Amino acid sequence: MNAIDRLEATLEQRTARPAGLRIDPARRLTGPGLLWDRPGAVLDVYLVGPDGQMVATLWQRHARRVLDALGWQSEHLICRPFSGGVNLAISAPPDQLHSAVLAVQTAWHYCAAELQDEAPLPFDELIDDLRSIIADESNPPLIALLAAAASHDVDILWDDDEVSLGHGATSQTWRAGDLPSPQDVDWAALRDVPVALITGTNGKTTTTRLCAAIIRAAGKVAGLSSTDTVQVGSDVLDRGDFSGPGGARMVLRDPRVEIAVLEVARGGILRRGLATRRARVAVVTNVAKDHLGEFGVMTLAELVEVKFTVARGLAADGVLVLNADDPNVVAGSSDAPRPIWWFSLDDNSEHIIQARTQGQPCAYLRDGALSFFDGNTEMWSIAVEDVPILLGGAATHNIQNTLAAICACAALNVPFEAITAGLAAFGTGPGDNPGRLNEFEVNGARIFVDYAHNPHSIAAMCSALSQIPAKRRFMMLSQPGDRSDKDIDEATMTALQFKPNVIVVAEIVDYLRGRELNETLNLIETSAIAGGVKAAQVLRANSPSNGTELILEQVQKGDLVLLLVLSDRERVFEMLAS
Repeated sequence: MNAIDRLEATLEQRTARPAGLRIDPARRLTGPGLLWDRPGAVLDVYLVGPDGQMVATLWQRHARRVLDALGWQSEHLICRPFSGGVNLAISAPPDQLHSAVLAVQTAWHYCAAELQDEAPLPFDELIDDLRSIIADESNPPLIALLAAAASHDVDILWDDDEVSLGHGATSQTWRAGDLPSPQDVDWAALRDVPVALITGTNGKTTTTRLCAAIIRAAGKVAGLSSTDTVQVGSDVLDRGDFSGPGGARMVLRDPRVEIAVLEVARGGILRRGLATRRARVAVVTNVAKDHLGEFGVMTLAELVEVKFTVARGLAADGVLVLNADDPNVVAGSSDAPRPIWWFSLDDNSEHIIQARTQGQPCAYLRDGALSFFDGNTEMWSIAVEDVPILLGGAATHNIQNTLAAICACAALNVPFEAITAGLAAFGTGPGDNPGRLNEFEVNGARIFVDYAHNPHSIAAMCSALSQIPAKRRFMMLSQPGDRSDKDIDEATMTALQFKPNVIVVAEIVDYLRGRELNETLNLIETSAIAGGVKAAQVLRANSPSNGTELILEQVQKGDLVLLLVLSDRERVFEMLAS
């Protein structure tokens, strides 16, 4: 067991556990995040009985004592209260973030001992152990490179294994333990590529993929990281959820990348922070209730703050692209940096009129076309019918995603000829946008597959497909087990807007997340029946592929099917394609 593990084990065993408190594991903060734009470490404390302000005051006193004893007098503290708890964080030198986690835990050890009126471990002994770990973790060459990169105006990305300067074809990467001195770096050869950060509750993956398609149409190599893949050009580097800083670093270090489009999810922001501070454009597609209750983000207003963290990743001349139709985004924009490029479904919306009056670029829907105003004139447009994923205008959520992508690509200086070509070629098949509004035809029935999993995204899908006439409507619905009973009920009631004649409730075993088998199915079925669906209309399936099979056995010409597929997607695609 190494020194870090030994100290962690000691603190775990000897730290008091005051009644009414739940402590989540401390984590490193490596980039700009919700709390601040500093590297460091944070601890999330959830309170049932004790007063949050009292806990924060105690912890600040003990944390300041620990930091000063470590020689970190210039490092900062922050206590962020939230409903039912408080985030407790310290800043730290960027080469000593494992030590920072231990420092946070040490400060909490003394805070918890005082709350519980127990004897703590000897202060000097813990500090000596921490100093030893700090000395081992210290990496002066990294600190020197960080300072030199700032002076040469080039990005630096670092993690436990590698350190890189610049992006893409003009980047260079070294092993973390074998770094050059700044004078040995060819700084003139290093540059940053244009970068877009794209976040939001829904639509961020589609917007990211649209941007990548447009960049490819411009003849450039696009680097893309998302909740599905890391991809450079047509080459998929890895599959999985790479919407955090790890996926972003994979893209930005690839020597083929000329422009990077990085999906930024809530989890990555809160766990570690953003990968870069030098993006050319950041997009917030929308903000809706989803994944509340984690990392101290308990309310919709707090989630808005999280999404707007992408603004901290902008370079000095960066642009923030925002949805003027989303009241939560509009509310979050009041403290956001300028300039803002708004997009809207309504060319007469307040923010579009204001942008045009003030000479700010913006994008909007008008008279059946998506248009872009460059600050002087409406210099470009494309008809809704010429963009396949808009379903002739029925898919209003994709109109918003497309407007966001238009603004983002314009800010990245992609030619508008490429924007036109990229949008016209981006279809509804799984090859272009897997899991998002993918259309198939089976036995004359139209079948749509989508990842929609929260009320906001489910409502968007139901709205789009409600405009398509059908003899009968079939739906497959499932929900992750970590959603509350209330959230599952809300998602089910929203799905009933589709007015299904048959609803298949599918179990997703890899999304049980603490619930018993069939527990989520029971909740969905109960809500559906309470919403007016007859018991005979509800079928059960043990997996999404099994649910798809049940529906395919029944569909006929003129039927319409909506499959909300969170898992087993590739198998579902195979069944539909065959």
